[in-house]
This record gives sequence, C-alpha cells and structure tokens, in this order.
Amino acid sequence: MKIRETHIVPVITEKIRLQEYAVSIFASLPTKSSLKKALKKELILLDRQPAKTSDWIKEGQKLELLESENPVRKVFTLKLEVIFEDDYLAVIHKPAGIPTSGNYFKTIENALGFNLNESKAKDALPAPLPVHRLDNPTSGLLLIAKNKAVQVDLNRLFEEKKIQKSYVALVFGSLSASVILNDKIEEKDAETHIEVLEHFQLKNEDFSLVKAFPKTGRTHQIRIHLAKHRNPIVGDKLYGKPSKIIKKGGLFLAATGLEFIHPVNKNNLNLELPLPKKFREIKSFSKNT
Repeated sequence: MKIRETHIVPVITEKIRLQEYAVSIFASLPTKSSLKKALKKELILLDRQPAKTSDWIKEGQKLELLESENPVRKVFTLKLEVIFEDDYLAVIHKPAGIPTSGNYFKTIENALGFNLNESKAKDALPAPLPVHRLDNPTSGLLLIAKNKAVQVDLNRLFEEKKIQKSYVALVFGSLSASVILNDKIEEKDAETHIEVLEHFQLKNEDFSLVKAFPKTGRTHQIRIHLAKHRNPIVGDKLYGKPSKIIKKGGLFLAATGLEFIHPVNKNNLNLELPLPKKFREIKSFSKNT
C-alpha cells in the first residue's frame, strides 16, 4: 500500500499512548472515530509495524498512514438537482424518501458520481462524499466534499458551528411567537431557534409555518424539539400525530438554507431554496377553506 501521510514524533514531555497522541496528527483523520477505524484496518504503522491504541509514543518514532484500498462502488443512476459545484465541493438538493448514506445501494451517496463532475484536485476523493446527513424523509440542501482537504475543512467548520443550516417546517398548532428550544436530547445539550413565519387554518385545524435554525446537530433534533413543545411536524410518524386534514405529503420538513465560507476561495456561500411545492399547495388550499 502507498503511504499517504508521515509524522515524526517531536520532543514530548510526558508519557502518552497512541490513542491520545494520534488524534488530528494526520489531516485525513481529524476525529477519534476516524483514528480508531484506521487503526482497526491496520492503516497506521508505528516504525513500520501495525500500530495499536495501547502503544506508548516516544520521541523520534515514525508514524505512517497508509492509503486504504477502496472497493469499486456501484453508481445509483438517480438524477439530482445540483445547486452549486466546483472542483472542491458541491451542494445538491436531496429528495425526500432516500437515505443520505448507509449499507444500501439506493442512497444519495451512491448517486453522487452520476451527478457530479470528477474533481481535478490532487487529493480528489475516490468518490464525492456527504459531510453531514439529512433524515430519510427530509428533503433539502446537502453539502458534499470532493477532495480530502476540503472534507477535513468542512468537518472542522461543522464542529466549530461555522456552517449555518436552516429548515422550514409545517407544524400543528398556532405558535404565538418565535422561541428558543433547548431540551436535552439523550442527555446532551441541544438548541434550536424557531421563527414563526405564518399561521393558518384548514377546516378549523390550526397550523403554523416555521423556520428552524439548529445550533447543535443531534439526531432528529428539530423533530424532537417541536414535538416536545407540543407543535409536532406534520407527517412525522415517529414523534408526531396523524392529521385528519393533511393525509399525504410525507414529512413537512425541508432543509432550505445553507451558509458558510468556502474553505478554498474564502467566498461566502449563502444558498436558499424556495418554499417546497407541497408547502405552497397547503398554503393555497388553506385560503379556500
């Protein structure tokens, strides 16, 4: 296997094991989880021998990260709307009902090669990769990395909360005002800012159109927070309730806004989707009831 990155241990003042020392020393392994995966696959060598998490680190030792052998990936020929693309990253419009990634063939990740141009960057990824996830029933903007350095940079921007995401949701009830929701999720801090856009009725049932700004990234965060606030999202079979009026359309949650600084050219990217068609249809229907 080819050597991807090399690191020589400098002077160190205290005894430390590899599992603590090696976090972030390789640009390709920015997190503890990515380090553990590389160690498990024996992709890290310590003085030419497969490294272990329990190895003690000493001055002058050589750590090498090997290139992993990527299996040939089948391409899912699903046409996607590409909102933005250059040699380093892309933003696509994910349709509802298809998982972002996972141990399946029909995923957005497997469809990216069918929709995006090949990167000419020296450290181009074998295939474009999403750097975050949208739930299966959620549609909207999905950020994609096309080369390794930008993948690392985008992961860092997410960790530093420098990528701003916004969603629109149709919820049950009439929210009186914008609110900050901060109920813990699985005992972890979570915060979502909710901005009320519009109230309307359908056959005497109250609904609100809201915009949600998640400040943390817990699984199902917006759905859980709104459900706990007694304003569950319409179509949420996991945390919500059925509507007697709106029986079709799936989950009324869409990721419509994305803003961040491009890691390479430093331009501010501020992308916004129009209100999805199913939301517009409900608004139009409400005016006639």
